[in-house]
Amino acid sequence: MLIYQKNWIALLTLLILGTGCSKKIKQQEDEIYSRHLQEHVKLTIISTPIPETKNEMNLLILNDGQDADKFRIKVIVDSLYRKKLIAPLLVVAVHAGKREEWYGVAGKPDFENRGKKADKYTAFIDNELYPYIKKNAGVRSFKSVAIAGASLGGLSAMDIAWNNSDKIDRVGVFSGSFWWRDKDQANVTYSDAVNRILLSSVQQSRKRPHLKYWMYAGLQEEKSDRDKDGIIDVVDDTKDLLQVIGNKNVCPAGDIVYVESANGQHDYTSWSRVLPDFLIWAFGN
Repeated sequence: MLIYQKNWIALLTLLILGTGCSKKIKQQEDEIYSRHLQEHVKLTIISTPIPETKNEMNLLILNDGQDADKFRIKVIVDSLYRKKLIAPLLVVAVHAGKREEWYGVAGKPDFENRGKKADKYTAFIDNELYPYIKKNAGVRSFKSVAIAGASLGGLSAMDIAWNNSDKIDRVGVFSGSFWWRDKDQANVTYSDAVNRILLSSVQQSRKRPHLKYWMYAGLQEEKSDRDKDGIIDVVDDTKDLLQVIGNKNVCPAGDIVYVESANGQHDYTSWSRVLPDFLIWAFGN
C-alpha cells in the first residue's frame, strides 16, 4: 500500500508546491487492493490544482476507468477548468477488472447471473475506495461527490448512488443499461413492469435518498423496441426510471435532468460530446 500512497503524495505535491506547472491538470495511475473483491483494482486519477481550502475540492468517481482516454475526461476537465466553467475537481476513474461481474444491481444478478459481485463492488466503493481517496487527498470532506458511468457502468453508478446517498449527492448516467432484467425477455411471462431489476428495486425501495440525477440517451444507439411504441429501449428505459424516481417525490423536479441527442450512438464519441454538459451541471462554478 505504501507504493500506492507515494503515487498520491507525488501527485499532490506537484499540485500544491509546483510553480507554473501547478496550474496544469495532473494524471496519475494508481492501484488499491480490495478485500471485498479479493483483487487489486487499478485507478486513473485526474486532478485540477487543489484549492487552498481543500474542502472546496469536488470528487467524481467514474466507472470504466480503463476507458478514461476514450471518454476524453482529462482533456475535457482541463478545458472546462481553464475556462472557469467548473470548480476544482478530483476524478478517480476505477478500472473494471471483471465488468460483467462487478456491474449490476447489488444482490440481484440478472437472469444469466451477471452482476453477481455487484454487492461486493458497491462495498468496495463505499468502505474501501471512498476512505482511501479522502485519506490520500488529505480532504476531510468534499464539497460535492458524484458517481458516473456509461452503459453497464451507468447502471452500476445509479444503483451505488441510490444506496449510498450519505456519501454521494449526485449521479450521472450515459446510456444506462436499465434493461437489466431477471428474466429473459423471450420468456412469455416477461414484463417490463416487473422484470427490469433496477426499476423494480427503486420502485420497491423505502429509501428517500437526497440525490440529483443527470441522464443521457441517444436516439441512434440501437434498433431494439420491446414494446413496439416506436421509441428505442434505451430511451424508454431511461425515461421510465426517471418517472419512477419522480413519482417517489424524493427530490424536486429541477434535480432531475434528462439529455437526449438525435444523432447519439452507443459509444464514447457520443458520450464525450455531452460529458462537458454533465461536468458543468455537477461541478459548475
